[in-house]
Amino acid sequence: MTYSDTLDYLFSRLPMFHRIGAAAYKADLKNTLLLCELLGHPEKKFNSIHVAGTNGKGSTSHMLAAIFQRAGYKTGLYTSPHLVDFRERIRINGKMIGHEEVISFVEKYKNDFEKIDLSFFEWTVGLCFDFFAKEKVDIAIIETGLGGRLDSTNVILPELSLVTNISLDHTNLLGKTVQEIATEKAGIIKEHVPVIIGEFNESTNHVFVQKAKEMGSDIYFASENTNVVSVNETPSFQSLDVTIEGVEEYKNLELDLTGIYQAKNIPGVLMAVWLMQTQGWKISKSNVYEALKIVKSMTGLSGRWQIIKEKPLTICDVAHNEAGIMEIVRQLSKMSFQHLHFVIGMVNDKDVSGVLGLLPKDATYYFCKAAIPRALEADELKNIAKQFSLKGDSYTSVAIALASAQNAAGENEVVFVGGSTFVVAEVV
Repeated sequence: MTYSDTLDYLFSRLPMFHRIGAAAYKADLKNTLLLCELLGHPEKKFNSIHVAGTNGKGSTSHMLAAIFQRAGYKTGLYTSPHLVDFRERIRINGKMIGHEEVISFVEKYKNDFEKIDLSFFEWTVGLCFDFFAKEKVDIAIIETGLGGRLDSTNVILPELSLVTNISLDHTNLLGKTVQEIATEKAGIIKEHVPVIIGEFNESTNHVFVQKAKEMGSDIYFASENTNVVSVNETPSFQSLDVTIEGVEEYKNLELDLTGIYQAKNIPGVLMAVWLMQTQGWKISKSNVYEALKIVKSMTGLSGRWQIIKEKPLTICDVAHNEAGIMEIVRQLSKMSFQHLHFVIGMVNDKDVSGVLGLLPKDATYYFCKAAIPRALEADELKNIAKQFSLKGDSYTSVAIALASAQNAAGENEVVFVGGSTFVVAEVV
């Protein structure tokens, strides 16, 4: 098999959530446990940090990976979905898994996996764990795919669990309320393994406290102990002053992740570093400063408030639910420009109306459909948007919508691309 053949097999034969949605979701860990047994339990052969949450878990995972890598540790990173290349999901020290490793793994286990009837995500988790174990990583940062309790990654026993935040998303699978969703995310809390909750939420904190108590695990609410003040923002960097427990710990901490919402992720990241230090991991303050300046180049992170063109200024971001879009609108409102051109596409299982109701009415919209089966038709999105007084035209592809927006944008005007990870994937 060539690499192209291998991907064709995976994408066409295995149920894939990011393409077809809920039909690919497995609501138990039975397959993953069979898979781990078949592979000789690689999940038990490396240290890990497990990261869940509604928003911010990808950025948090990449920041942690960069810090451990800068501290000299051989660091694995597992995230999903990918934007451009499937191999983005599995990295060691920022380098994607090789084509040959993917091919040989599929060839070796294809028949066995077909007997188990694995989903695409379950198969990918198996590849990741097998690769990290064989490469003997010192630590792996493992991001959940969906939820936590029944997520395929939830067979690891980590050094630390981290939940970034809770808001409404994937309500058709995880629950209709933030409390139900929190219960699913709290499922990553393991017996006697400390857990960090990045953002305190009055509605859900009791869910985590109760679960931690049941598991005999120490629990920390990072946002309650950490104060973050924005000092400076440029198109390439933002600087933060971070105070922990009333004592200034990080002054003028520079991030190359420029979205203002990163200030919500930083408390969890820094508390995770502190807790890992107490467990004997050697990470200096200079490691943190140096890593956070170059997260994108160290780990390959993209699609987070990313400038993809200077003239006209074109920015994309993978935020796709109400909580994420609120942060995008907040950041856009802080910018100075004459007019906003908004290229938007969404998938059909999201709260489309909830997102559209948050968007500025004085922008020009370019409605489009990403090239996946789950994507909402551009004309349908346009018609829903009319109910919220959002004006614009529909386009037959993301590329055409973007080109139209950039051609229409004058000097001192901004083009923003978002609404779905899969729209962003077509422009980065």
